[in-house]
Amino acid sequence: MVSGAAVGGAVRGRMRPLLTEVGLLAVLFAFYKWGRTLIESGPGQAMANAHALWRFEREWLPSEVGFQHWALGWDHAALLANVYYVSVHFPGTALLLIWLYVRHRSAYARVRNELVALTAAGLVVHTMFPLAPPRLAGIGAVDTMLTVGPSAYPAAADGIANQYAAMPSLHIGWAILVAVAVLRVSRSRWRWVVAVHAPLTVLVVVVTANHYWTDGIVAALLLAGAMALVSLAGRMRQAVNHAADAHESRGSGRPRGGPADRQPRAARPVPPARDGHGDRVHDRGGDREGVPGANAPASDDLVLA
Repeated sequence: MVSGAAVGGAVRGRMRPLLTEVGLLAVLFAFYKWGRTLIESGPGQAMANAHALWRFEREWLPSEVGFQHWALGWDHAALLANVYYVSVHFPGTALLLIWLYVRHRSAYARVRNELVALTAAGLVVHTMFPLAPPRLAGIGAVDTMLTVGPSAYPAAADGIANQYAAMPSLHIGWAILVAVAVLRVSRSRWRWVVAVHAPLTVLVVVVTANHYWTDGIVAALLLAGAMALVSLAGRMRQAVNHAADAHESRGSGRPRGGPADRQPRAARPVPPARDGHGDRVHDRGGDREGVPGANAPASDDLVLA
């Protein structure tokens, strides 16, 4: 009979990896919050960067302001975009991680590491290139979160949302990661519904005037770099593990290859049957004389030398 202490120990053992992951993600969230506050020294440089980026984009990209004004011609477009922007970013990413951990554990670590690498790279860019979003840049964009709500930047916010950290858009970066991860591991036809989250997020961040097109492009490039880095680290780890296994195998004297690498031993025929006087027994109709049924199957015709 299993004791209660044993059952409790088993449950704690299974919960420990999950609690470790929750702790790591909590640290990531705290780092994200702290990092975004590093550049809140004033809007001067962020506004200058916004005007420079606006002039640069007009050479090759459509106007965010023009697109926003077109979208706001639809009833409730501003409200729906605000709700999506505020309510899907963190919960959607958290649900992806939970789903991977529960249903696709082998893919979880890779996506988690890609998320960490992307977020870290995004924070570096936030620090090096402060940028005012369109709604604060004085370029004619409507601040839908102020005029309609709900807002991701309420007056009583504790600083988690840095309004001058528009470059890159981690909303877009995380949304693309969610879409790619689901398409990578799922074979359900519903995976395409989740994949729509990425392009929809691109439209939402522009309609709410929180980001420029370039913010999303930079986020996608950073994500591609994060995925390449995580893939390279995985290959390097496998190479190190294989080298360690080979070294251990040589040191212990065990053969390096498996059974498939070993050559089969030579085979020799079964010696002919002989009678009590030493004379050879001849076959007759499939039976050797004096040895009924001696014409055995092929498996008995060969004996390993």
